[in-house]
Amino acid sequence: MAYRNGTYVAFHGQGQVNPTKSDFKYYSTMMGWKENKHIDFSFNNSHDKTYSVRDTSTWATLSARLRERLNNSKNLVLITTEHTALDDDGVPFEIETAIDHCEIPIIATYPSMDQITAVTAQMRSFWPQALRTRIQNGKAKVVHVPFKRSALNYCMGHYSHDTLPKSGEGTFTKPWD
Repeated sequence: MAYRNGTYVAFHGQGQVNPTKSDFKYYSTMMGWKENKHIDFSFNNSHDKTYSVRDTSTWATLSARLRERLNNSKNLVLITTEHTALDDDGVPFEIETAIDHCEIPIIATYPSMDQITAVTAQMRSFWPQALRTRIQNGKAKVVHVPFKRSALNYCMGHYSHDTLPKSGEGTFTKPWD
């Protein structure tokens, strides 16, 4: 059995090699928060647990590595933007593996929103079909929060394979900084 203490971060790279032109910039923001010793933000990054793969790796190699990382994770942070629903390979695979095989919760975070009190039609339009289907059939356990350091810090520390959100459309009403 894997030691499941990591947080896996998923986002749509949008086929870009320039990370500032894709949702990778939000992952980079999280890494900056993590590395800044003056900021209270820490998590065990599942991407650091296995050796890297190259963009030229075969799908078999890449998917095996992603599966290994997810197996060692307690939760998945899904950076959710208007681009996420357009991903038709990596993010859907990560969602399917996280929910169907690893049974870990998803922390869906939305950079375009300052506060979330209910799941909206706009938020649903950002979801790839893999997430939408699993929320509709009740299999996905998801909490939806704004892309705020304090919200992510709380959720990454609180939700895990042992402590799941109650449904696929859970939210917080706390005003995050």
